[in-house]
Amino acid sequence: QVQLVESGGGLVQAGGSLRLSCAASGRTFRYYAMAWFRQVPGKQRELVAGITSGGRTNYADSVKGRFTISRDNAKNTVYLQMNSLKPEDTAVYYCVADYGRSFELLLREDIGYDYWGQGTQVTVSS
Repeated sequence: QVQLVESGGGLVQAGGSLRLSCAASGRTFRYYAMAWFRQVPGKQRELVAGITSGGRTNYADSVKGRFTISRDNAKNTVYLQMNSLKPEDTAVYYCVADYGRSFELLLREDIGYDYWGQGTQVTVSS
């Protein structure tokens, strides 16, 4: 069982930056692929970034070049650095985890992630 707790959301002006953090419980964090979803009410959720247990990363086209996902296995934490934020990045951001997911499956939304955090709100004003 893995518990995920996100933090770092807030209100920022367009063009600004935020860093989200996701702290995971358990001693097997290093074996989990991690990712970030975002959800806007009334719209389909979007899987925006993922990182394998070995550190390979992948990004949705909508955030490529602006967002960076990273992990610190010593701290059981995954991060999402968000730069050059746009109003359309406004959403609730969820941290997710899946044991052993491969790089090829990181952004496959049709294959469910096992564990979810409670979400953190990111609001980008224009």
